[in-house]
Amino acid sequence: MTYLVTENCIKCKHTDCVDVCPVDCFHEGPNFMVIDPDECIDCAVCVPECPVNAIVADDDLVGEERKVWFDLNARLAKKWPVLTSKKPAPADAEEWDGKPNKINLLEE
Repeated sequence: MTYLVTENCIKCKHTDCVDVCPVDCFHEGPNFMVIDPDECIDCAVCVPECPVNAIVADDDLVGEERKVWFDLNARLAKKWPVLTSKKPAPADAEEWDGKPNKINLLEE
């Protein structure tokens, strides 16, 4: 099992989770973050830190949804740099919390 960052992080990108990760498995892109599934130790300490509930156990996703988010986290973790400390959230993060269909807004 691993944890994955999902759609609600897009354009919200709170980084509270980064400070508690013991293995530095978060990677930062322009408007989204991912967890490297190969580095995640399944400790779950990041889950309650996410104010928009965007981090989930991969077991909690099923079928195509699991594949999409697992593959996206794995692929972008190889491309984006590791983030090891908390940064301020975007000024408009609250406006994006809970908005559906943000996948098309993901900047790689």
